[in-house]
Amino acid sequence: MDLWLIGMGTGNPEHVTLEARRALREASLVLIPRKGAGKDDLADLRHTILRACDCTARVVEFDMPVRDDALPYADRVDRWHDAIAVIWADAIAQAQLTGPVALLVWGDPGLYDSTLRIADRLTPRPRVRVVAGITALQALTAAHAIPFNTVNGAVTVTTGRRLRVHGWPVGADTIVIMLDGDCGFRTLDPDGLHIWWGAYLGMAEQVLVAGPLGQVGDRIVATRAAERARHGWIMDTYLLRRGG
Repeated sequence: MDLWLIGMGTGNPEHVTLEARRALREASLVLIPRKGAGKDDLADLRHTILRACDCTARVVEFDMPVRDDALPYADRVDRWHDAIAVIWADAIAQAQLTGPVALLVWGDPGLYDSTLRIADRLTPRPRVRVVAGITALQALTAAHAIPFNTVNGAVTVTTGRRLRVHGWPVGADTIVIMLDGDCGFRTLDPDGLHIWWGAYLGMAEQVLVAGPLGQVGDRIVATRAAERARHGWIMDTYLLRRGG
């Protein structure tokens, strides 16, 4: 079986590459996850992209399983991935199609996404093709019109969880935080730090805040909470740099 993991960018159908559009037109089956009440926009966006790409493949939606918060984090994620792999396998088997199966992956399949790890759980293992997509890192720096790095400076891409536990990464001039529902920047000494934050990057709903961390940190926390309440979900990321 051929499994195509197609990066769909950060929410703007115009960010879908020509390669991705061609792959969607050639796919036989597209799997679309449903992520629960209040998050219909995430599935709807995938359908919008399929229509924009003239995709005629059969589309099967599936409900994402819920992680067991009672388990330690690593075990929780591991079992969650197992459950998703079973759902994929069942959907593919029931479709009884012989052509390529495609999944639209937010951003790029290689950056802070588990789709490749889930694909490894399928038996027999499929022939995996990855179609690169625009990442939140690119969309964030483009939206703020800033460079990703300083001259000869190191950049660390990490998570809010690690920022809260370990603090500022050693040797980094710039850090980019992915997957931070708890606004981990609040654990840092804001002196000398500048932040560029963005949510719904590339979408019509895009929201941006930038400035010295000590001045705009509380505004980001409040804005994030308000936007999440309004949409029922939020995808955001931010870049922090010493010296602004």
